[in-house]
Amino acid sequence: MLKRRLLFGLLLMAGLHINAQEDEAVKEAEKALQASTNLTWEANKELTSNDFTTAESEYRRAISKSSDNTVAPFNLGTAYYNRESYGEAFGRFKQAGEKTKEKPSKHKAFHNMGNVFMKKKEYQKAVEAYKESLRNNPNDEETRYNLALAKKMLENEQDNQNNDQNQDNKDQQDKDEQKDQNQDQNNEGDNNKDNEGEQDEDENKDEGDEGENGENKPEENSEGDGDKKKEQEKKPNEGDQPEEQKQQPRPNQLSKQQIQNLLEAMQNEEKKVQEKMEARKVKGKKIRNEKDW
Repeated sequence: MLKRRLLFGLLLMAGLHINAQEDEAVKEAEKALQASTNLTWEANKELTSNDFTTAESEYRRAISKSSDNTVAPFNLGTAYYNRESYGEAFGRFKQAGEKTKEKPSKHKAFHNMGNVFMKKKEYQKAVEAYKESLRNNPNDEETRYNLALAKKMLENEQDNQNNDQNQDNKDQQDKDEQKDQNQDQNNEGDNNKDNEGEQDEDENKDEGDEGENGENKPEENSEGDGDKKKEQEKKPNEGDQPEEQKQQPRPNQLSKQQIQNLLEAMQNEEKKVQEKMEARKVKGKKIRNEKDW
């Protein structure tokens, strides 16, 4: 009995200690949330004064103070969105939507995420974000309108993609047809060249055959050529050779003209020798012209 009382007392004290720790944790969380809320309020005021740098710093401090403060990331995301920093804005909206448990806050966060996707022309993602926003507030007409607009933009995008794909396919088909046509023309040209070559070869062959058959050779058996050949075949003793041929010397003999030319050349040489001898007599003996040292 005494042991049971002691055990009960220990459990009671442990429970009281746990409750005390939980209370302390709750108090610390509430204190942090209050400090974060105060920083958020200061950031809102700085943002209203167009001091974005200070406001951004205060929002960041507020977010680091308490994860339960979903207003700070949402407001910071809105500030980024207004400055067209859509990537950073999306990150803060997502942070607010994931941390909050209240449907109105989730609705706003996903609505703004859809707006970011619309700015980035990511229409499929915008449709999904707007749908999630409407799940948390089905009565928001603005979100419903944005969803319809996102669906229309997505449909137009898909139609344009299909048209572009069809145009690309048509262009490729035209290129293939033109390529085939050019290939056919080239093949036709090659065949024509081959046929022309064969035709020229046949013509040359026909001309060669005609030459071999004697059809294009000059006539050799005409009456004039026959008489000429008969005249050339006449013998020398018939007395019909030309006069010049009768006067030609026999081999190893000189003609009269050649003998006359030879005698004149010998006389000229002898005359030159005589003239040189006469010139030496007139000149006399050569005198040496050397210096005496």
